[in-house]
Amino acid sequence: MTKLFTTFFALLVAVVTVTAQAQELKGDAKAGQAINAMCIGCHGIKGYQASFPEVYKVPMISGQSEKYIVAALNAYKKGERKHPSMRGISETLTDQNMADLAAYYSGHGVAPGQSAPKEVKAPSAQVAALLGKANCASCHGANFSTPIDPSYPKIGGQHADYLFVALKSYKNDANAVVGRGNAIMAGMAKQYSNAELKQIANYLASVPGDLKVEPQSRWR
Repeated sequence: MTKLFTTFFALLVAVVTVTAQAQELKGDAKAGQAINAMCIGCHGIKGYQASFPEVYKVPMISGQSEKYIVAALNAYKKGERKHPSMRGISETLTDQNMADLAAYYSGHGVAPGQSAPKEVKAPSAQVAALLGKANCASCHGANFSTPIDPSYPKIGGQHADYLFVALKSYKNDANAVVGRGNAIMAGMAKQYSNAELKQIANYLASVPGDLKVEPQSRWR
């Protein structure tokens, strides 16, 4: 019994140590810029559209929350998000690579003191009711750019067609190709019809936010 307890305790310490080390990883923006060639071909071109699972603009990631970028990349790497291209890219990244890319993109094109407005235009009564149904602002902030947890995304001003595709993916969390496995978001998204999700996405896209596409020179 003592030996079993000792083994269990050693494993627990190891897990806690690894977790603490992962949490202590500090991203280096310059290192992130040096390895972002795999990102700029989609996320660094204004108006660039993906064609899978349907045609939509790839998400803006410049100005996105640092911890969210890491969380999203880990979700692709673990298979919680099923998009084949992003899964393939994330599987090549180490934890330090992810931290470096996140450090780079969180500050990319962001001017000192720049931030999304604290108050945003009011939605229509119909959209307000839809947003209230899942209480979206309780996690993403009243302006949808100040999430209560930095591992949650800023969604104010994000491309409407991307948001629509992402929300539908949470409804299809078991789909082996396009699903997203997140219990909280799945529970929220499944309350709505696709038509209602599109209304929500269109409103969120109209809200001024921190996100942008910052074109980058192809030459280094």
